Amino acid sequence: MISILVMVFGAFIGSFLNVCIYRLPRNKSIILPNPFCPSCEKTIKFYDNIPIISYLLLKGKCRQCGAHISIRYLLVEIGTAFLFYLLYKKYGLSFEFFVHIIFVSLLIAISFIDFDFKIIPDVLSIGGLITGLVLGFLRKPLFFYQDALFGILTGGGILFAISLIYRFFVKRDAMGSGDIKLLGMIGAFCGTKGVIFSLISGSFLGALIGIPLMLIKGKDSKYEIPFGPFLSLSALIFLFYGERFIYGFLNIIMRK
Repeated sequence: MISILVMVFGAFIGSFLNVCIYRLPRNKSIILPNPFCPSCEKTIKFYDNIPIISYLLLKGKCRQCGAHISIRYLLVEIGTAFLFYLLYKKYGLSFEFFVHIIFVSLLIAISFIDFDFKIIPDVLSIGGLITGLVLGFLRKPLFFYQDALFGILTGGGILFAISLIYRFFVKRDAMGSGDIKLLGMIGAFCGTKGVIFSLISGSFLGALIGIPLMLIKGKDSKYEIPFGPFLSLSALIFLFYGERFIYGFLNIIMRK
């Protein structure tokens, strides 16, 4: 029963994240007005705004104008519900559970905004960074805030240094400042190990997916691929499986 309630809660948070994903990059308030159809801009009734269920009953269309509503709205709600369920199975109803649902929610919103607009709003990255650092004082062990602080400095510092070096030699930016702030935010929640893991695996995933995509589209190396979704995905992997990856990698090295 608790698992079901957690997933329902996650679905409602996913519905709110959809609002953030649509409105924040357009500089619109996430509070007012009430949810509306992107096509006809008419207010959506509360019974048509029930996460997952309303989308399925309406077959992904607006009741008022019949316009198609992106399936991404459904996927965000389902994905958020599923991730909240995984967090509950990992942490139970503990303080860490509530810390990480904030972190995961931020990663979801950032990923979709960056994918569409190639920007990461400061209210999410810097706001998340500050939130993660403040929560670090309350988490156990008590010294976690120190790791959070070092994670912020490491995350922001590494990407900033890479960006400066790349710009010096190539004469253009390797990445946006939003990616630097995002990695700093990851450090605030996951510490130094999370930063290093996210940067390495994010770079690997970016190359694995980005290079074939550029070849398919016939673009050159100047083709911009948002790095935020890869960093966010890597942070999620670290959250659930990072320790296993790290220890497994160290065991392989030690055996050699």
